[in-house]
Amino acid sequence: MLSIDPNQVPTADLHQYLLGSVAPRPICFASTIDENGRPNLAPYSFFNAFSSNPPTMVFSSNRRVSNNTTKDTLHNVQANGEVVINVVNYAIVQQMTIASIDYDSDISEFEKAGLTPVASDLIKPFRVKESPVQMECKVSQIIPLGENGGAGNLIVCDLLKMHINEEILDDEMKIDPQKIDLVGRMGRAFYCRASGDSVFKIFRPVNQIAIGFDALPKHAKTSKVLTGNDLAQLAGLKTLSSSALIERVKGDADFIKIQSISTEEDKLTILHEYVKNLISEEKEIEKALAFLLAHS
Repeated sequence: MLSIDPNQVPTADLHQYLLGSVAPRPICFASTIDENGRPNLAPYSFFNAFSSNPPTMVFSSNRRVSNNTTKDTLHNVQANGEVVINVVNYAIVQQMTIASIDYDSDISEFEKAGLTPVASDLIKPFRVKESPVQMECKVSQIIPLGENGGAGNLIVCDLLKMHINEEILDDEMKIDPQKIDLVGRMGRAFYCRASGDSVFKIFRPVNQIAIGFDALPKHAKTSKVLTGNDLAQLAGLKTLSSSALIERVKGDADFIKIQSISTEEDKLTILHEYVKNLISEEKEIEKALAFLLAHS
């Protein structure tokens, strides 16, 4: 593996290793206003939600690596303590990149990026009309992390009011990931689109105790066929297979056929391939575990 000492590589290189590793990251499209009433709009991918009660979000406006200067967003929130966090979906991602350009303070990124400013209800900064979710926030803390280029300034935001485009909601009035079509930031010039086949569900109740990997037979855990994701679906079951189910499996024609294979290595390969197919069918998870335990 490539091992990196953060103190031994240029900050610009470390920055890219971090961005390429901690990804995808949601994008905070931050709208602020300065003391002279001039609007500013800029994206930040060091961003996330950190609390629901109180509703709190944090993004970081880092000092520029190239010349150790700070950005207009930081100046503006220091001046008036208000910001609108707009989310970025695929429909506005190209416009968002235009707003990321370092324009002079007297230039409106709304105009440059062709985005529509909409008056907020509770604070002075404008919302981005085209964004599917807009969050009016009061800045509660600004935490500087350093004084050198690349150092972050954590901007802790309390949510005052949230605006959601009803077109992105499903029948239960919940946000539909396919409709909101969010974009995440990767490393360098890469982005990802959080919709289509890239969106999937995993139902894993955290209050339901699972059997865990330690309950699986050794031949399964050392399998060259079954992946960690395959085994995790078995390890996520609430109970081991019953003795009655295991006995039924031992009488199954497919199991008997597999057991008739002469060498143990070939037998395990075929067994694990069979179990992998059962796992892929999702509804056959319990049967898949029983097949493994029947061989143990």
